Amino acid sequence: MFDVVIVGGGPTGMMLAGELRLHGLNVVVLERLAEPTGQTRALGLHVRSVEVLDQRGLLERFLRLGTRHETGGFFAGITRSWPDGLDTAHGYVLGIPQTVTERLLAEHAAEAGAEIRRGHELAGLSQDDGGVTAELSDGTRLRSRYLVGCDGGRSTVRKLLGVGFPGEPSRVETLLGEMELTASPQELAAVTEKVRRTQFRFGAMPTGNGLYRVIVPAEGVAEDRTVPPSIEEFRRQLRTFAGTDFGVHSPRWLSRFGDATRLAERYRTGRVLLAGDAAHIHPPTGGQGLNLGLQDAFNLGWKLAAQVRGRAPDGLLDSYHAERHPVAAAVLDNTRAQMHLLEPEPGPRAVRRLLAELMEFDEVNRHLIEKITAISVRYDFGEGHELLGRRLRDTRLERGRLYELMRGGRGLLLDRTGGRLSVTGWEDRVDHVVDAGGELDVPAVLLRPDGHVAWVGEDQVDLLARLARWFGTAADRSAVG
Repeated sequence: MFDVVIVGGGPTGMMLAGELRLHGLNVVVLERLAEPTGQTRALGLHVRSVEVLDQRGLLERFLRLGTRHETGGFFAGITRSWPDGLDTAHGYVLGIPQTVTERLLAEHAAEAGAEIRRGHELAGLSQDDGGVTAELSDGTRLRSRYLVGCDGGRSTVRKLLGVGFPGEPSRVETLLGEMELTASPQELAAVTEKVRRTQFRFGAMPTGNGLYRVIVPAEGVAEDRTVPPSIEEFRRQLRTFAGTDFGVHSPRWLSRFGDATRLAERYRTGRVLLAGDAAHIHPPTGGQGLNLGLQDAFNLGWKLAAQVRGRAPDGLLDSYHAERHPVAAAVLDNTRAQMHLLEPEPGPRAVRRLLAELMEFDEVNRHLIEKITAISVRYDFGEGHELLGRRLRDTRLERGRLYELMRGGRGLLLDRTGGRLSVTGWEDRVDHVVDAGGELDVPAVLLRPDGHVAWVGEDQVDLLARLARWFGTAADRSAVG
């Protein structure tokens, strides 16, 4: 019997597998495709995802294969300078193809001990008080304590659960692919600059090895988006919008995407949970989709591990929905707004010009960048200090960097009182770091394994209540007493 079956071997599923293995769970990832598609839809990682990788010691392998960009233009493509002094030690976007991100996360999951089974498709599932039974298309049955659907926007897990997926269907569709072309760089740049004055869903950018990533509006909305477009369809649409097809040929892959916006009604049904695109879909404006899924996994992993280990306090696993559902709803809203600003009609173009003026103000520009990069996310932990519920940025301590101390996936009490506080009874789940260094001007903070601030203060009794709230019953009740 497995502790957790993960359905879907994309970035979200692989990130979750690594998180669960950090806590020693027996994990298997089921991926219906025998090999990765090789398609690169997402092109980068935003600040919060970069921080997540740093907190788990994975960032260096990503930095070696990516490119740092301190650039704006992530809200509806309106170009503004990157704000100075963002609340992060990683003030950049990491340009890295989705194929590389997925490969690195899969390698990490395998290194951590997760079992990865490719070419295995889920056909049915059932659950009872003791666990979940997953039935595969070849008739194989797997038994696990919990199952997580990370299987994309057309999630089989979500459909088998009967979870509602309300929202709006696609109104427009966009063609996306990777191919060669014969047009000169000068012609390509001149034509693209002219077309993008009125049509923002258009472009062709080099991806290396003589290939270009081409994007152009489709003629309409396909009845079946699983059927890829043809190269002739690309040529026709390029000629429609640009007057030339740039001589596109030899496609490596072709796809289409719409602007459907949907959010699962619930992220948990008994012992089955949803994460990533299985829980939410939205247009790719702002490059938030892959990042949102990684952050779902980061929030869920330690909570599910505590549940399996029998250490989770009441309501901990349900806090996954309570915290992440509103975050996804906010992303859906900002992508709706961005899609409106990308429309070529006079009304949306007027609103776009107005927003571009407002973004000249640092406060507006900063607010939108913090929204897109997810560093402004604050979970509702009730009334308290302004840090409560927010993730804490990396900071230098006398003992090194804060994020380096969090790589074990445990809670952490950062104690600047000189050691007057104690985590006795929770030492198996929470590290106690007495360190007066860093940039904090508070006596102490209690961090959850995902880096969000669960408590701020210096009162031991108050701290004990927060330890119990997030980390369960103390191992040694007499010591707490």
